[in-house]
Amino acid sequence: MLIHPWDAARDAAEWQQWLAAHDFGQLAVNGLPGEPPFVQPMHFAYAPGSGAGAGTGFGEVVAHLARPNPVWPALAANPDVLLSVVDDYAFVPGPWQAPPGVPAEHGTPTSVYTAVQLRCTAEVVDDPELKAELLNRQVGHFQEPGTSVPVAAGEAPYGRMLPGIRVLRLRVTDVRAKFKYAGHKPEEVKDRIAQGLAERGGPRDAGALAMQRRRREDA
Repeated sequence: MLIHPWDAARDAAEWQQWLAAHDFGQLAVNGLPGEPPFVQPMHFAYAPGSGAGAGTGFGEVVAHLARPNPVWPALAANPDVLLSVVDDYAFVPGPWQAPPGVPAEHGTPTSVYTAVQLRCTAEVVDDPELKAELLNRQVGHFQEPGTSVPVAAGEAPYGRMLPGIRVLRLRVTDVRAKFKYAGHKPEEVKDRIAQGLAERGGPRDAGALAMQRRRREDA
């Protein structure tokens, strides 16, 4: 992923805050010899780390997948994976991007979006007690406390389901984050993009507009 200086995250807090509200992505796993990469869409729970170094410094991701999932042999062969999360995207028509003094029809179409890529080392968890603990952490990210019975090994209603899943613990070793919202364009062009997104009101436009406004305010 190409990241120009004007699209880069300003600090770790920026991408961590964004990721806290974006918890569905695609896990890319190296394929077995002769096979293409394996890509698994999934919900996940991300917990930030405490430092900027390797290991747990960038944080940890918890997710789970069904035991019959074909991803497991590939993970056993190579635990280095990439979790890709993309959202707050929209298409920007060419006229919105035309530089000042240039005919609108000469503007270049583009996209705006946020993308965060987490490089991780995967650990597969099969221990029932630890699986239950990590599943409760993941569910707790999505649901209000008390809305579901906690998972406990050997106890109803979820204990009997534990053998049918495996938990993924992804230790984040590197992060690449991109906030592509015309940060290098003249203010007139940024205004035109903002106005266009507001007036068009497409399904993704509100999120893209909010991100563009925030990046401009923080600049």
